[in-house]
Amino acid sequence: MLDVVVRPLTGLAPTSDTASHIRVGRGGSAASVALAVARSGHDVRFLGAAGNDGSAQLVRAALGRDSVRVELELVDAPTGTVVAVVGDNAQRAMLTDRGANSLLSESFVMSQLTDSFEHLHVSGYLLLDPSTRAVAVSALALARSRGATTSIDVCSVEPLRVLTPPVFLEAARGATYLFANEEEALTLSGQDEAASALEFLSARFDEVVVTRGAAGAMAARGETRAEAAGLEVVALDTTGAGDAATGAYLAARLRGDSMEVALGAAMVAGASVALAVARSRHDVRFLGAAGNDGSAQLVRAALEQDGVRVELELVDAPTGTVVA
Repeated sequence: MLDVVVRPLTGLAPTSDTASHIRVGRGGSAASVALAVARSGHDVRFLGAAGNDGSAQLVRAALGRDSVRVELELVDAPTGTVVAVVGDNAQRAMLTDRGANSLLSESFVMSQLTDSFEHLHVSGYLLLDPSTRAVAVSALALARSRGATTSIDVCSVEPLRVLTPPVFLEAARGATYLFANEEEALTLSGQDEAASALEFLSARFDEVVVTRGAAGAMAARGETRAEAAGLEVVALDTTGAGDAATGAYLAARLRGDSMEVALGAAMVAGASVALAVARSRHDVRFLGAAGNDGSAQLVRAALEQDGVRVELELVDAPTGTVVA
């Protein structure tokens, strides 16, 4: 997925221009979880679908920088894009075009799961999309048959309402871990309070984590309960914070840490994403020369991923290369 994150600096002008901070970069819930797990020292592979376009190259480069092995099924559709409009409260409304994601095939996923693995994480978007639900169910079943643990992140509440909670719960049945934010947990469970939602869901999954934004998070496994307070940060944009928290929690649990330790790691990871966005608000432009080739596209994607505006003079020569 490609993320286009827009934070208007003033009220929207419906028929004119609105000054905004805009950043374009690698997106995708599963990709963000993969990065968080990889940064904790685990060996991670990412499977997905993409178009044969610059957005796919950006995703591959961004994940590869953190040693995530990327396997993309290239399909006849553009790479998915999300436009996230960030409000004054740092929360987002998302406009989504799943694009190539809806064409991820079961044959591709199964062909990539022939090697041994200890854990399989499945983005809830695969379950929420009727085109890929069967792919997710088959992958989860294969993981269980091999004795691997599995996890699912609900990901988005409005598609969950459209799908209906019973359909999602049936598709997710048997997963080891379930991750949901408070709104998703309440919708999925039909409960009115986060604690009640946690109890409802923990009766259906081995381990459940419910994140609550600034209020922290809670987890349940069997009769064991754990909670963590949220960290106080000045957030300009929370895009990716929940996925980073999910990845940090998973990484901690997979290396044998307690739920309390894992929740603490999750809170730090989520807060760090928000702080990183706040720190990146300096306006930076990069000027340089490059060839009209893939190396130039990679340079542009890597810099724009961190909010740098790139101006390249395209010349009749290959982009410079250093072999160290």
